[in-house]
Amino acid sequence: MKGDPVRLIAIPLLASAVALTGAVPAAAEQGGRDPSAVVRTDLGPVRGQLADGYRLFQGIPFAAPPTGSLRWRPPQPARAWQGVYDATAPRDQCAQLPAPYGGPTSYAEDCLYLNVTTPDTARRHGRGLPVMVWVHGGGNVTGAGSIYNAAKLATRGDVVVVTVNYRLGPFGWLAHQGLEAGADRRYQTGNYGLLDQQAALRWVQRNASAFGGDPRNVTLFGESAGAQDACANLASPTAAGLFHKVIAQSFTCVAPARTEASAEGEGAALAAAVGCDKGSPAADAACLRAVPVQTLLETFEAKALNVGPVAGGDRVLPSQPEQAIAQGRFNRMPVMHGNTLDEWRLFVSLAYPNPITAAQYEDIVRSTYGAAADAVLARYPASAYSDPRLALAAVQTDSNEVLSPCAHQDAFQQLKRAGVPVYAYQFADRAAPPILDVPGFEEGAAHASELTYLFPGLLGELNPEQTRLSDAMVAYWTSFAHNGRPQARQAPHWPRFRSPDDVLSLAPGNGGIHPTDTAENGNCSFWNSL
Repeated sequence: MKGDPVRLIAIPLLASAVALTGAVPAAAEQGGRDPSAVVRTDLGPVRGQLADGYRLFQGIPFAAPPTGSLRWRPPQPARAWQGVYDATAPRDQCAQLPAPYGGPTSYAEDCLYLNVTTPDTARRHGRGLPVMVWVHGGGNVTGAGSIYNAAKLATRGDVVVVTVNYRLGPFGWLAHQGLEAGADRRYQTGNYGLLDQQAALRWVQRNASAFGGDPRNVTLFGESAGAQDACANLASPTAAGLFHKVIAQSFTCVAPARTEASAEGEGAALAAAVGCDKGSPAADAACLRAVPVQTLLETFEAKALNVGPVAGGDRVLPSQPEQAIAQGRFNRMPVMHGNTLDEWRLFVSLAYPNPITAAQYEDIVRSTYGAAADAVLARYPASAYSDPRLALAAVQTDSNEVLSPCAHQDAFQQLKRAGVPVYAYQFADRAAPPILDVPGFEEGAAHASELTYLFPGLLGELNPEQTRLSDAMVAYWTSFAHNGRPQARQAPHWPRFRSPDDVLSLAPGNGGIHPTDTAENGNCSFWNSL
């Protein structure tokens, strides 16, 4: 399990739970339908679908297609259309290779679209409802906003939910000096996915009211890579005023972002690998813009290049998020932040789908932790676990610098010291539907396992006790969107974070929701001593 920690957790997640349809016509007149399903945006009217208690609008463009000369440029304004835009089906997901879970390949660069779920109550609400903007996970290399069913959040929580696409893999995160030219010289390359998310947030500012939302009350929330990006937006000056609360699920807000030097070094390596080391940055950029999508995706994957926000070089992310928080130079707002109890069980099951022995577990620990291995093996003996893979997952979960409870405790503490309200959680349902079901392995509360409780049906069905936990979580998440304080009727009080034991454990059953000390449970003093 050696390697860069950011790259290790960038294994593709949630590519797609369903097959997505192809592009629908940009505009289509369809008379004779219920006019309540038509909303007028700043670029023209859109027609969505009526459902039980909500309306769904899919595939709305929020930026121009980033194709041709717009590849690796900041998102440009979308063009207005004539007639009524058909927003009854999702558009293409952004270019990506298939994930381990059966998601489809996409070679589409024309993918900057978003989806809006708005409850019927929005049409009766005078001031406008809170808006929640979802940034999907998937290691910043795979996924799509359209696979997340936001109906429960919208209808039970009285919120408008927007799920967005953003450029992925090399198209969203390639950094190369040749791309910093002309009007783009003021932007550090490698942050195109982040700029796409900010373009979607600006769309929300212009259009939320038309869907019954309040542009003055926007919550940005995301999971895994989506949480990484949400944290980067929290530290981004160019995101100032675009959202007012943030929820980061399973990626600490104090994790290191890529540096300008490392990102541009990898970009140069990709250019050379596809034959675009032409002797000058401008010639390299022109060559790269002509490389086929499939070639870029396959080369990018073969070279195992890193993705995610780049810190330094411009106003988008001028400093590391941890530094920005420590110095108070971030977009100050209430933060909900947390992880899952068994984060690394997902990645261990991927790396070791077959059982390992206690001796193999010891070998892995010794090769990973070197001189500290004896202490690690003493703290996490294989004999204490029913499967040596579970011991390995516990070690990796507690020690990892981006997913661990210790890394999240660091974020809680730094945000608290910065003076913003912090509400911390740890999802702990070890019977949750897993993202990947490996025979003979207990997935537990693995990475991404909380998602089905917010987006029903995503990974599987819930039993009655789990459904009650889902009800409580939806109430907590949406009440936070309403007023910056997570509250749920008939569920325990969620304390504001002030000490390590102010973390709310989320599990089903009587007493399943309760405060816990994740620093103690995650052996953080031990790991800090190493």
